[in-house]
Amino acid sequence: MQPIKLAIVVGSVRSGRVGPTVAAWVRGVAEQRATIDVVDVDLADFRLPDSLVANDDTERFIRTIGACDAFVFVTPEYNHGIPGPLKNALDTVKYEWRAKPVGFVSYGGLGGGIRATEQLRQITAELHMVSVRDAVSLHRVRKRFDDEGGLDDAAAVDGLGRLLDQLEWWAVAVAGARAARDYPG
Repeated sequence: MQPIKLAIVVGSVRSGRVGPTVAAWVRGVAEQRATIDVVDVDLADFRLPDSLVANDDTERFIRTIGACDAFVFVTPEYNHGIPGPLKNALDTVKYEWRAKPVGFVSYGGLGGGIRATEQLRQITAELHMVSVRDAVSLHRVRKRFDDEGGLDDAAAVDGLGRLLDQLEWWAVAVAGARAARDYPG
Protein backbone atom coordinates (compact mmCIF):
# COMPACT_ATOMS: atom_id res chain seq x y z
CA MET A 1 0.00 0.00 0.00
CA GLN A 2 1.05 3.59 -0.65
CA PRO A 3 2.00 5.69 2.38
CA ILE A 4 -1.04 7.24 4.02
CA LYS A 5 -1.53 10.98 3.64
CA LEU A 6 -1.66 12.27 7.18
CA ALA A 7 -2.86 15.84 7.63
CA ILE A 8 -1.56 17.59 10.72
CA VAL A 9 -4.17 20.28 11.35
CA VAL A 10 -3.16 23.27 13.48
CA GLY A 11 -6.37 24.38 15.17
CA SER A 12 -5.35 27.76 16.59
CA VAL A 13 -4.98 30.96 14.59
CA ARG A 14 -4.12 33.30 17.47
CA SER A 15 -1.12 35.58 17.41
CA GLY A 16 1.72 34.15 19.48
CA ARG A 17 0.29 30.63 19.31
CA VAL A 18 2.35 27.57 20.17
CA GLY A 19 0.41 25.27 17.83
CA PRO A 20 2.98 25.40 15.00
CA THR A 21 5.70 24.27 17.45
CA VAL A 22 3.58 21.33 18.59
CA ALA A 23 2.67 20.48 14.97
CA ALA A 24 6.35 20.57 13.97
CA TRP A 25 7.11 18.03 16.70
CA VAL A 26 4.27 15.77 15.49
CA ARG A 27 5.49 16.17 11.89
CA GLY A 28 9.06 15.27 12.87
CA VAL A 29 7.94 12.04 14.51
CA ALA A 30 5.50 11.12 11.73
CA GLU A 31 8.02 11.79 8.97
CA GLN A 32 10.32 9.14 10.45
CA ARG A 33 7.83 6.54 9.20
CA ALA A 34 8.07 5.46 5.56
CA THR A 35 4.37 4.59 5.77
CA ILE A 36 3.28 8.23 6.25
CA ASP A 37 3.33 11.28 3.98
CA VAL A 38 2.65 14.41 6.03
CA VAL A 39 0.37 17.18 4.78
CA ASP A 40 0.56 20.42 6.80
CA VAL A 41 -2.83 22.08 7.28
CA ASP A 42 -2.57 25.31 9.26
CA LEU A 43 -5.97 26.96 9.64
CA ALA A 44 -4.22 30.35 9.64
CA ASP A 45 -3.52 29.73 5.93
CA PHE A 46 -7.24 29.60 5.07
CA ARG A 47 -9.98 32.21 5.22
CA LEU A 48 -13.02 30.13 6.11
CA PRO A 49 -16.12 32.29 6.49
CA ASP A 50 -18.33 31.85 9.55
CA SER A 51 -21.34 31.84 7.25
CA LEU A 52 -20.14 28.59 5.60
CA VAL A 53 -20.73 30.21 2.21
CA ALA A 54 -18.27 28.72 -0.28
CA ASN A 55 -15.34 30.78 -1.51
CA ASP A 56 -11.98 29.98 -3.08
CA ASP A 57 -10.43 29.17 0.31
CA THR A 58 -13.27 26.86 1.35
CA GLU A 59 -12.97 24.97 -1.92
CA ARG A 60 -9.18 24.71 -1.48
CA PHE A 61 -9.65 23.54 2.11
CA ILE A 62 -12.22 20.92 1.12
CA ARG A 63 -9.90 19.58 -1.62
CA THR A 64 -7.02 19.44 0.85
CA ILE A 65 -9.07 17.48 3.38
CA GLY A 66 -10.50 15.20 0.70
CA ALA A 67 -7.01 14.21 -0.47
CA CYS A 68 -5.97 13.01 3.01
CA ASP A 69 -6.40 9.55 4.53
CA ALA A 70 -6.05 10.42 8.23
CA PHE A 71 -5.75 13.43 10.53
CA VAL A 72 -4.06 14.65 13.68
CA PHE A 73 -5.75 17.69 15.17
CA VAL A 74 -3.29 19.81 17.14
CA THR A 75 -5.41 21.97 19.39
CA PRO A 76 -5.23 24.19 22.42
CA GLU A 77 -8.03 24.36 24.92
CA TYR A 78 -9.84 27.69 25.07
CA ASN A 79 -12.40 28.13 27.85
CA HIS A 80 -12.77 24.35 28.33
CA GLY A 81 -13.31 23.74 24.61
CA ILE A 82 -11.86 23.88 21.13
CA PRO A 83 -10.96 27.08 19.29
CA GLY A 84 -13.72 28.61 17.18
CA PRO A 85 -11.70 28.43 13.94
CA LEU A 86 -11.25 24.67 14.39
CA LYS A 87 -14.99 24.16 14.89
CA ASN A 88 -15.64 26.32 11.84
CA ALA A 89 -13.18 24.22 9.80
CA LEU A 90 -14.89 21.02 10.91
CA ASP A 91 -18.27 22.45 9.91
CA THR A 92 -16.98 23.72 6.55
CA VAL A 93 -16.30 20.19 5.29
CA LYS A 94 -18.96 17.51 5.13
CA TYR A 95 -18.29 14.35 3.16
CA GLU A 96 -14.50 14.57 2.99
CA TRP A 97 -14.12 13.85 6.74
CA ARG A 98 -16.26 10.71 6.62
CA ALA A 99 -14.87 7.25 7.27
CA LYS A 100 -11.38 8.56 8.01
CA PRO A 101 -9.41 8.19 11.24
CA VAL A 102 -8.42 11.08 13.47
CA GLY A 103 -6.12 11.48 16.45
CA PHE A 104 -5.71 14.34 18.88
CA VAL A 105 -2.73 16.21 20.28
CA SER A 106 -3.91 18.83 22.75
CA TYR A 107 -2.00 21.34 24.78
CA GLY A 108 -2.50 23.99 27.38
CA GLY A 109 -1.82 24.75 31.02
CA LEU A 110 -2.27 22.26 33.82
CA GLY A 111 -5.17 20.54 32.01
CA GLY A 112 -3.15 19.99 28.86
CA GLY A 113 -6.17 20.50 26.63
CA ILE A 114 -7.93 17.27 27.60
CA ARG A 115 -11.38 18.90 27.58
CA ALA A 116 -10.80 20.07 24.01
CA THR A 117 -9.93 16.49 23.04
CA GLU A 118 -13.10 15.16 24.63
CA GLN A 119 -15.15 17.78 22.81
CA LEU A 120 -13.46 16.84 19.54
CA ARG A 121 -14.32 13.17 20.08
CA GLN A 122 -18.02 14.11 20.13
CA ILE A 123 -17.79 16.37 17.08
CA THR A 124 -15.76 13.95 14.97
CA ALA A 125 -18.15 11.09 15.77
CA GLU A 126 -20.97 13.22 14.38
CA LEU A 127 -18.85 13.79 11.25
CA HIS A 128 -18.55 9.99 10.81
CA MET A 129 -14.83 10.02 11.56
CA VAL A 130 -13.06 7.25 13.49
CA SER A 131 -11.23 8.66 16.49
CA VAL A 132 -8.35 6.57 17.78
CA ARG A 133 -8.24 5.75 21.45
CA ASP A 134 -4.81 7.11 22.35
CA ALA A 135 -4.26 10.86 22.47
CA VAL A 136 -1.44 13.15 23.53
CA SER A 137 -1.93 15.87 26.12
CA LEU A 138 0.86 18.40 26.65
CA HIS A 139 0.59 20.06 30.07
CA ARG A 140 2.25 23.43 30.64
CA VAL A 141 3.20 23.34 26.98
CA ARG A 142 5.34 26.47 26.86
CA LYS A 143 7.74 24.89 29.36
CA ARG A 144 7.95 21.57 27.48
CA PHE A 145 9.81 22.59 24.31
CA ASP A 146 13.41 23.74 24.06
CA ASP A 147 14.64 26.39 21.60
CA GLU A 148 15.11 23.76 18.87
CA GLY A 149 11.59 22.33 19.26
CA GLY A 150 12.68 19.31 21.29
CA LEU A 151 10.21 17.95 23.83
CA ASP A 152 11.04 16.83 27.38
CA ASP A 153 7.92 14.71 27.94
CA ALA A 154 8.59 10.96 27.62
CA ALA A 155 4.91 10.07 28.11
CA ALA A 156 3.92 12.33 25.22
CA VAL A 157 6.59 10.82 22.96
CA ASP A 158 5.35 7.32 23.77
CA GLY A 159 1.73 8.40 23.36
CA LEU A 160 2.36 9.92 19.95
CA GLY A 161 3.93 6.68 18.76
CA ARG A 162 0.85 4.70 19.81
CA LEU A 163 -1.47 7.33 18.31
CA LEU A 164 0.34 7.10 14.94
CA ASP A 165 0.26 3.27 15.06
CA GLN A 166 -3.51 3.37 15.57
CA LEU A 167 -4.04 5.98 12.85
CA GLU A 168 -2.09 3.89 10.36
CA TRP A 169 -4.05 0.75 11.22
CA TRP A 170 -7.39 2.51 10.85
CA ALA A 171 -6.36 4.32 7.67
CA VAL A 172 -5.55 0.99 6.01
CA ALA A 173 -8.73 -0.63 7.36
CA VAL A 174 -11.11 2.09 6.23
CA ALA A 175 -9.38 2.50 2.86
CA GLY A 176 -10.07 -1.17 2.18
CA ALA A 177 -13.65 -0.83 3.32
CA ARG A 178 -14.21 2.27 1.17
CA ALA A 179 -12.74 0.45 -1.84
CA ALA A 180 -15.13 -2.46 -1.31
CA ARG A 181 -18.25 -0.29 -1.07
CA ASP A 182 -19.43 3.26 -0.47
CA TYR A 183 -19.68 4.44 3.11
CA PRO A 184 -23.36 4.34 4.11
CA GLY A 185 -23.38 7.65 6.05
